[in-house]
Amino acid sequence: RHPVSLIKNKIIEIFANIGFSIAEGPEIEDDWHNFTALNLPEYHPARDMQDTFFIQTRPDILLHTHTSSVEVRYMEQNQPPIRIIAPGRVYRNEDISARSHCLFHQIEGLYIDTNVSFADLKQTLLYFTKEMFGKSKIRLRPSYFPFTEPSAEMDITCNICGGTGCGFCKHTGWVEILGCGMVDPNVLEACGIDSSIYSGYAFGMGVERITNLKY
Repeated sequence: RHPVSLIKNKIIEIFANIGFSIAEGPEIEDDWHNFTALNLPEYHPARDMQDTFFIQTRPDILLHTHTSSVEVRYMEQNQPPIRIIAPGRVYRNEDISARSHCLFHQIEGLYIDTNVSFADLKQTLLYFTKEMFGKSKIRLRPSYFPFTEPSAEMDITCNICGGTGCGFCKHTGWVEILGCGMVDPNVLEACGIDSSIYSGYAFGMGVERITNLKY
């Protein structure tokens, strides 16, 4: 099997062990599910963060840029508690970036219930890191994503040098592996979930990045 498939299955297994089920959705998506429902209304500057492939004859139809659209569809059809992961292929027009292809693989996670806190998110990610990488430490840095608030990027101890600093981690001792945060109440409301009752967290990672670190 291809290493990306092996790592994808390993990630799914890790989260399945703590109660996450798999959600799937279409790769050809509409603007609402890919952007608007995720707190990205038309002309929002953060849309420029993702160079999107739109269908030429239908400007509201596109190849989804993240599997967050799968989470939106799931929230529209299901009330909390929700505990899902959404693996899939995603598409971005990034021919001038370091990424070597316009298609890559992503796994996003979503947990919504009453009294969900950032501490719950941190413990989930710490569990994942230990299961995937062993005894690596984690570090959460403030960041910005339109669909989460607060938002963070998570680093782990560099598995090449063990945190002492090397060329791979740019001599910082840390390597970024995913983005995460608390689901913005606007996203919950857009999907028909009462944000005065429920809260939740979300996270997303590129499978190729995890594969690179493992191999």
